Amino acid sequence: MKVKWLGHASFLITSDNGTRIITDPYTTGGGLNYGEIKESADIVTVSHEHFDHNNVASVGGSPNVVKESTEAKGIRFAGVATHHDASAGKERGNNTIFCMEIDGVKLCHAGDLGHPLGAEQIAAIGKVDVLLIPVGGFFTIDAKVASEVCDKLNPKVIIPMHYKNDRCDFPISGVDDFLKGKQAVTRPDSGEVEFKAGELPATTEIVVLKPLL
Repeated sequence: MKVKWLGHASFLITSDNGTRIITDPYTTGGGLNYGEIKESADIVTVSHEHFDHNNVASVGGSPNVVKESTEAKGIRFAGVATHHDASAGKERGNNTIFCMEIDGVKLCHAGDLGHPLGAEQIAAIGKVDVLLIPVGGFFTIDAKVASEVCDKLNPKVIIPMHYKNDRCDFPISGVDDFLKGKQAVTRPDSGEVEFKAGELPATTEIVVLKPLL
């Protein structure tokens, strides 16, 4: 399985048999200066209906759109109900965490999670190999809460997303707040990384990808 960071909360996940999944495609503008998404996919997941996460029209290939628990192209998508804020959705609405197993690797995309996870949500998510998690704060959980979520889920690999950088001008924090004091941080030269079942790290590693768009 290959994971490529397009930008913000959008990733292109490609299985060994060529199935392509794009998570939370964004709309460029309004503080997001990533390039327009012009990739095609078989499946698109949407965690919630905000402009920086639901631009399904930008994705080519007539993909299946996944917004809740379902099966598509032989892959089971488990949606875990959460909120976009710490007020039970009263400020920014709901959010869906999507868990999927591809080529024997369980990947979890946290969308715009806005609060610590409860025991039932942690149980529903279960084992996680690769966790894609927002860390910028303000609209989502911040570095401190993201670290707590990571500790509870105990993934093999953490890929931070949804943080301020030279292509995201949102009033949120950069990734360094999340990385502070953490060990086993790698920064690949590319925006793509490959994972294989049985070859994941023994202890948690953080992979900071470069956005490709």
